[in-house]
Amino acid sequence: MAVTADDLDAALSSVVASLRPATDLDWFARAGSLEWDCWHTAEHIGDCLLSFAGQLVARPEKRFVRFMATADKDASPEQVLEFAEAGGRILAATVRTSGPDVRAYHPSGQADPEGFAAMGCVETLLHGDDIAQGLGLAIDPPRDVCTRVLARLFPEAAQELASVDPWAALRWSTGRIELPGRPRLREWHWRGAPLGE
Repeated sequence: MAVTADDLDAALSSVVASLRPATDLDWFARAGSLEWDCWHTAEHIGDCLLSFAGQLVARPEKRFVRFMATADKDASPEQVLEFAEAGGRILAATVRTSGPDVRAYHPSGQADPEGFAAMGCVETLLHGDDIAQGLGLAIDPPRDVCTRVLARLFPEAAQELASVDPWAALRWSTGRIELPGRPRLREWHWRGAPLGE
């Protein structure tokens, strides 16, 4: 049930395939329930995933690598989506070349390559969904990826919500939706460190 670079590639491909046909729409519309617009949300995906790759390369123990990646301010929606995808593909390549014993700082625990791949999947899928909502669209991510990400980052929720659609369970675990008998979470956190550590 490990989360792999292939899972991150699948999450990215799913989101990009859903959003690419909509790059002629207004990407300055608000992204779902976020305060950001769609353009800046896509920029955040790219920056976040590049940051995760930087963590795996530099391996700091107590902080993030000190950089911020941004898209050119005049980048079109298609180009900022390309920036987000590039950040994800770089993270996937970095995960593939990082040994399983690598650990690097994340506020949720010293994360391994699998943890960064899983966190990258969440950033991609949830923020991709935020953008899709802002554009009046929906994404349909691979459920097997959602299942593995849930088991890795939200192990308690994965057990409690085993009978729930994994995409809905992932959205609930990150405070995006409510489920029958389960109000929307106002606070949540994932587990970046390996489950046995």
